[in-house]
Amino acid sequence: MSDTTPMPASGAAFEGRQQWIAAWLYTVAGMVFAMVVLGGVTRLTHSGLSMVEWKPVTGWLPPLSEAEWQAVFDKYKAYPEYKEINEGMTLAGFKGIFWLEFLHRLWGRVIGVAFFLPFVFFLVRGWVDRRLGLRLAGLFVLGGLQGVMGWYMVKSGLVDRPDVSQYRLAAHLLLALVIIVALLWVAMGLTPRARPARELAALAGLRRGALGLLALVFVTAFSGALVAGLDAGLTYNTFPLMDGELIPPGMYVQTPAYLNIFENVTTVQFNHRVLAESTLVYVLVLWWLARRRGLPAPAALAVNSMAAVGLVQVSLGIATLLAVVPVSLAAMHQAGAVVLLAAATWFLRELSPSDG
Repeated sequence: MSDTTPMPASGAAFEGRQQWIAAWLYTVAGMVFAMVVLGGVTRLTHSGLSMVEWKPVTGWLPPLSEAEWQAVFDKYKAYPEYKEINEGMTLAGFKGIFWLEFLHRLWGRVIGVAFFLPFVFFLVRGWVDRRLGLRLAGLFVLGGLQGVMGWYMVKSGLVDRPDVSQYRLAAHLLLALVIIVALLWVAMGLTPRARPARELAALAGLRRGALGLLALVFVTAFSGALVAGLDAGLTYNTFPLMDGELIPPGMYVQTPAYLNIFENVTTVQFNHRVLAESTLVYVLVLWWLARRRGLPAPAALAVNSMAAVGLVQVSLGIATLLAVVPVSLAAMHQAGAVVLLAAATWFLRELSPSDG
């Protein structure tokens, strides 16, 4: 019996393989980013409840005949969104909202294939060691859970009211962001970086600050998802005050009090404003501290990019609010949150060991 154990690759060959895997992970991260933006547009156009069935294996094709279209439309008519909002909608109008949700789900399946097939190829070729293999397997599981979470979210809008739960919407978005961060983290860890231990030790405080920023961006994104789920952006469309008030009335009228943080439109929008402004201040302070340290060029580029994106993101948020949430601006604002998160991840990675 011949020995089929892969021979150890030379240094140049190993680095080449690592770069192929990194490029694949960056590509998948870009696809997930597009998925997040497409999901935002689907929600903003009220298209997300048009598909009332989940067929994860057999749902690759749309209706292919008028009879099939009519059957899908008839199923939609049985649910709250049609009865309470879209009663009288024509089949042509239904197709308009169906296609966005269909493309959103189809793109999710494409991402699954784009991850799974290369992963199997790299495993078979022996390019992936045990540690990296476990990380990649974990990413694949997270992707599968995201599909389940998406359907769990949609189901909440098919019961009593034609709106998805803001809690499930937030969970769906945060899981997508976790997947993007994890993809980027693993990909960047495959690029060799010569960082002496003494240099990393000197940057420990800055690294803790970058980690804190990453956590704050996640919290701010969570609050933004609550705003979206409650349509809170359609109220208090003034800035910097909320209809002339620094602290508007009615923020804590629900009982128990903690529910206001998640379910009170006024409180949810106020909290998102405060978190967004705090995030920008944090970004700029971290940028100022980092620039004083004389960082290596890649880390300096990362922190400069992060500061620029932070300024653009807050500007997009204000513009979206003042314009009463047009689809284009709102989608750009959601995309900006992902870009800011990616920039924060990049900066933190530049301050961390390559194998961390």
